Amino acid sequence: MEIYRTPDSRFIDLPGYDFAPRFTEVDGLRMHHVEAGPATAAPVLLLHGEPTWSFLYRTMIPPIAAAGHRAIAPDLVGFGRSDKPTRVADYSFARHVGWMSEWIRLNELHDITLVAQDWGSLIGLRLVGEYPERFSRVVMANGFLPTGDRSPPLAFKLWQAFARWSPVFPISGIVRAGCRQRFGRDIGRAYDAPFPERRAMAGARAFPRLVPTRPDDPSAAANRAAWTVLRKWNKPFLTAFATGDPIFGRLDRVLQAEIPGAKDQPHCRISGAGHFIQEDRGEELAQIVVDFLART
Repeated sequence: MEIYRTPDSRFIDLPGYDFAPRFTEVDGLRMHHVEAGPATAAPVLLLHGEPTWSFLYRTMIPPIAAAGHRAIAPDLVGFGRSDKPTRVADYSFARHVGWMSEWIRLNELHDITLVAQDWGSLIGLRLVGEYPERFSRVVMANGFLPTGDRSPPLAFKLWQAFARWSPVFPISGIVRAGCRQRFGRDIGRAYDAPFPERRAMAGARAFPRLVPTRPDDPSAAANRAAWTVLRKWNKPFLTAFATGDPIFGRLDRVLQAEIPGAKDQPHCRISGAGHFIQEDRGEELAQIVVDFLART
């Protein structure tokens, strides 16, 4: 497996992102994360999606830490400052779950509050289903765990085709298109920072085609098994979806109906936000997380 490691110089002077880098070796790959808050506090695990990285959580980490929690934002393999296998074929749903579960084990995380969006939710909910003893709460923000039994929306089918066939893959442009609030060139430069070369983008190119969209998808059976656990999950489960997300739409209703721990929780819809809810309304989402932790 050929590995690309983004030069450190790409991560200098990024706006609002002055966290010290931390690294963990997982199956021969270096995974990066940032964190803030008391090291002895229970972790709030912030999982990003596609094609972002931990920079997405830069406005959420400080208020969560200030409330006395240990905010931890890793970069998935293929993203951010984590190592990047250079072939699309090097990535699979199962491998991402395996890399992340081993990272959690090596960092000895327990009593986890999961906050996840996009692919962070696919991986995160699989982890909750496979290792429920490690998790205490879940906040789902524009996310779901598909099994291939539902037809994806047209917006997602178009996204799959674009990621597979487009000769160019403008990372910051993709993020910008998924936001309702405008951001400047400095923010765009930060989203582009991990991907200075085409071969660095293999993970970002791979993700859309790894989403199960048919019942016989390679990851469908494992996702169904995770749902068996989630349908018995009685620990607190909160949804905080954006009103303007064309990908996940009203799948928050399905989560609320299917997961016992979602009953009687103060689920919310965040206006003025699109798919990348952390970029559009990060501080608002952070306050929702902090209030949820205080109640539960």
